[in-house]
Amino acid sequence: MLDENEWKQLSAVLSECTREVKTARKDEALPLEKVNVASRFKPALECFERLTGFKETNPNALWHHRISLYGPPCPECGLPLRTPRAKLCPKCGWSRNE
Repeated sequence: MLDENEWKQLSAVLSECTREVKTARKDEALPLEKVNVASRFKPALECFERLTGFKETNPNALWHHRISLYGPPCPECGLPLRTPRAKLCPKCGWSRNE
């Protein structure tokens, strides 16, 4: 998972990769399935690996590795809650009583 400083670095690379895909599609009049997305997002995958040490292979998964998207760890099992406002743990069923 990426903290906000790491996310800032990765999101800049992801944005550039996305711009390149859009430009390639426009310039070459290609449908998305004809664009080699894997090669266009290679810089983002490499950036993620530099930041985390984990070799991710799916560029779409990178958008979900931002820790601020998730809540604090469950006080019972330690799994991160699904959102910062979550009231129920999906793993152990712990419930926040508010």
